[in-house]
Amino acid sequence: MKKTLATASLAILLYGCGTTKQNNDLAINTPIQTSIDLVDIQEDKAPVQINPGRFTQDTVMYRLPKVVQGTYAVSDFGSFIENFKAFDYAGKEITAVKVDTNSWQIPNARQLDVIRYEVNDTYDIEQTSKKTPFSPSGTNIEPDNYVLNLHGFIGYFDNLKSNQYALSVHTPSNMKRTSALSLVSSIAKDDATVVDNYMATRYFEITDNPMMYGMLDVEEFEVGDIKIVLSVYSPNKTHTAKGIKETVFKMMKAQKAYLGAINSTPRYDIYLYLSPGTETAPTGFGALEHHTSTVVVLPEQMPEDALASAMIDVVSHEFFHIVTPLSVHSEDVHYFDYNAPTFSKHLWMYEGVTEYFATLFQANQGLVEENEFYDKILDKIVASKGFDDEMSFTVMSENILDAPYAANYINVYQKGALIGMCIDILMREESNGERGILSLMKELSNKYGKEKPFKDDNLIAEITKMTYPSIGEFLKNHVEGTTPIDYEDFFNKVGLKITSSKVETNYIQNAGALIVAGDKDKGGIYFNELVLDNSFWADNGVLPKDFIVSVNGEALTLQNANTVLRGSLQWKEGDPLKVVLDRAGEEVILETTLKKSYTQGKTILPVENATEQQLALRNAWVKG
Repeated sequence: MKKTLATASLAILLYGCGTTKQNNDLAINTPIQTSIDLVDIQEDKAPVQINPGRFTQDTVMYRLPKVVQGTYAVSDFGSFIENFKAFDYAGKEITAVKVDTNSWQIPNARQLDVIRYEVNDTYDIEQTSKKTPFSPSGTNIEPDNYVLNLHGFIGYFDNLKSNQYALSVHTPSNMKRTSALSLVSSIAKDDATVVDNYMATRYFEITDNPMMYGMLDVEEFEVGDIKIVLSVYSPNKTHTAKGIKETVFKMMKAQKAYLGAINSTPRYDIYLYLSPGTETAPTGFGALEHHTSTVVVLPEQMPEDALASAMIDVVSHEFFHIVTPLSVHSEDVHYFDYNAPTFSKHLWMYEGVTEYFATLFQANQGLVEENEFYDKILDKIVASKGFDDEMSFTVMSENILDAPYAANYINVYQKGALIGMCIDILMREESNGERGILSLMKELSNKYGKEKPFKDDNLIAEITKMTYPSIGEFLKNHVEGTTPIDYEDFFNKVGLKITSSKVETNYIQNAGALIVAGDKDKGGIYFNELVLDNSFWADNGVLPKDFIVSVNGEALTLQNANTVLRGSLQWKEGDPLKVVLDRAGEEVILETTLKKSYTQGKTILPVENATEQQLALRNAWVKG
C-alpha cells in the first residue's frame, strides 16, 4: 500500500488450486456461488447473494474481513452490510445472529440455502464518517462507476476459505468492465442487462482481484511480455487513459529493466479512480497493491504533469510489491487471518524496501537526474524526523494496529525506505559494488517464492548469514533496536554530504515534509515535531501535539483535512488568520496576520575531491 502525502492526505500472497471440500463442512463438492447485482441498486446499496451448497454441520460462521492484506489498519467491512438474512430451501427466513461487526452465526446451517444482504459503499461517507477504509481498499456504488474491491462485497465461511468461488456480476450492458479475475462467460440476460461469470480458486483470489465497472476509459498495451490494462474513471473527463498511457509505459518498461529476471507477472491491471473533490468523493489518496493489479485514487484536479509524477511514485511502488511480499513473505502473510490477523515484524522490507526500489529505479533507469533522486532521499530523511526515530521498526510492525505504533505507520515509507538505502550501500561496499539489496531480494525470492513463507523470527539472522556481519549489525541496531541512523555516515561512503540553508516554505510543510499528522483514535489533526522548524507557527507559539480544532471558523477533522489543509496553500501574506487549538485539553486561540514562513532547507551535494573509491561506490549504488 502507498499513501501519498503531497496534498496532506491523512489518510499473498498465495496463488494455487483450492479444494472444493474441507473439514467436511460441505457435503456437495461445488463452488460457493456468489452474485453481486449492479442493476437493482437502491440508495447506493448493491444486493449480494451467497449460496454455499449444503452444509453437514449444525452451526457455521460467515464473515466479512476486519482487515485486508496490504492495509495494516482495521477496515471492518462488515459495518457496511445491511439487511443480512439467511433462508432455507423452502425460501423461509431462518436465524442468523450477528456476533460482532464482521461476523454472523447461522445455528441451523443444515437448513441453509442462501444468504442475502445489501452492501453500502464507502467512498461517499469518507468525509462524514470517522471510520472508513483507506480509499483504494474501499468501494464505490454510483450509476456511472463501481469500484468493486471484492473483499467489501463477498465474505467467507470459517474453514472454507480454500473452497472455489463462482461469482456472477449482474450489470447494465452499456457498462465497460475490467478485471484480471478469470471470466468464464458473459451472457445477455435481456437487452439491457449482462451477467458476467467469474471463477476463483479460493477466497484469497476473490480478495486479490478487484474490478471496475462503469463509464471507463481503458487502454491495453504490452510492456515486454506483460499485458498492461489501464482503466481510468475521470468523472469530469479531465484525464484520459490515452493521456496517462505513455507515462505508465515508460515507467513499467524501466521497472522491468531494473528488476530483470525477478519479474514473472504476465498481466498487470491498474485501476485509476480520479476523485472529483466533491463532498461525497474519496480523499484517501494513494494505492493498494494486489497480486497482479493495483487500485489507485488520486485527485482529478491534478495537472497532467503532477498526475504523471504521482502515477510514477505510487504505481511503481505497488508494482514492486511483486518482489515482496509476493515472492518473499512471512507465515503471517501467507496464512493471513482476515478476522484476527497477526502481523509480521518486517514492514521495513514489505513497504520500506518496496518504496526504496520505487525511488531508486527512477535514477537507475534515467527517468530522473541523480540530484532529483538525492532530493527525494532527503525529503524522506526530513519526513522521518516527524515520527518517533527511536521506535523499534520490528516492534512497530508486529503491533501496527495498536497505539503508539499505528500513528507511526507512515514512517514505513520514509525511514523504511532509508533502511533499504543503508543496506544497499553497505552491501555495495562489502562486495566491491557487485551486490546490493535488489540482489538480496532475488536470492530470498529464489529460496522462498510465493508458495513458501519464511519464519518471521528467523529472517534477520538469515539475511545476516546470506550477506555480511555489517548487515546483521545494522539490522540489530537500527531495525530491531532503537538507535537512530546517522545518514551522513552512509553518504560519506559515497562521497555525498548534507548542507543546510534557510528556505521559504508553506504552512503545512517544511521543504516538503508534513508538519501535521492524523490521529484516528481522536479523529483529529495535530502538529508534529517539525512545527518547531516552521518559522510562522513557531513564532506564534504553536507546539508539537497541538490539535487543530478549527481554521478560520471551519472545523478540521480527518474527513475534511485534505480540503481544509490544501486551502492553506492559497493563503497570502497579510491575510488574517484565526486558528483554534486543543493543547492537552486546553483551548488556545491564535489570531494573527499571515507572514511568509521559513525553515532550514537541506540539500545533498557531492563532496569536493571525492576519492575514486567513493565515486565507484556511488556509481554502483545508483547505477549498478
